Amino acid sequence: MSGGNAAVTRLLAIMAQLRAPQGGCPWDREQSFETIAPYTIEEAYEVADAIAGGDPARLRSELGDLLFQVVFHARLAEERGWFSFEDVAVAIADKLTSRHPHVFADARFADASEQSAAWEAAKAAERHAAGERGTLADVPLALPALSRAAKLSRRAASVGFDWPDATGVRNKVTEELGELDAAVGTEVPARQAEELGDLLFAIVNWARHLKIDPESALRSANAKFETRFARMEALAEAAGEPLAGLDAAAWDRLWVAAKRDVKAP
Repeated sequence: MSGGNAAVTRLLAIMAQLRAPQGGCPWDREQSFETIAPYTIEEAYEVADAIAGGDPARLRSELGDLLFQVVFHARLAEERGWFSFEDVAVAIADKLTSRHPHVFADARFADASEQSAAWEAAKAAERHAAGERGTLADVPLALPALSRAAKLSRRAASVGFDWPDATGVRNKVTEELGELDAAVGTEVPARQAEELGDLLFAIVNWARHLKIDPESALRSANAKFETRFARMEALAEAAGEPLAGLDAAAWDRLWVAAKRDVKAP
């Protein structure tokens, strides 16, 4: 533990030096919460990519980059007299302790479902104490739309606004698809976009009932498509067929071949 404390102390000292008016880094001194936030989001995604790639060395490196983002924001806050890195660590330690009474106190839960319900109730109480009254309060706008839709639907479901089972939400997907078809017939772009959004939101709800994370599912589909398309390009190049000159039948042939050659992860 002492080694860990030394490493954190060194990291905090490096951050302070980077922001120092004299002898610091000009780029680091110019940054603000707003300019650093996009990097924080990017680093979180790079951690996810390292996990997906199963590369421990890269994961260690990416976690370090993400930790640096936390240190950077904490330093900016400390300079304004708001809070320090230590305050951040204390706050999350306190939160984890209060949200896990079955570990740090005498609470008992019958199963994981009951524990999850207690977790959501604790978070709702925290939001209420902070003056955030609405069920959907504090769901970050910066989340990817798919992830935010999943979180919004979970919050709404936590207070009973939900379908009783997956069949009901599956029927809603069909209904929304029909409304999108009708909107396409009107040739009104705004209405088409609205109905497409409704369809996507319904699919996110269906995924929740199926216990599938829609963001992860779409990431996997993206990776599968990239791999198969790259294989199609390779096959076309080997056959001396320019991609731009391929007709529908040729694309279909290449796609079938790529699916055969590249199995889904």
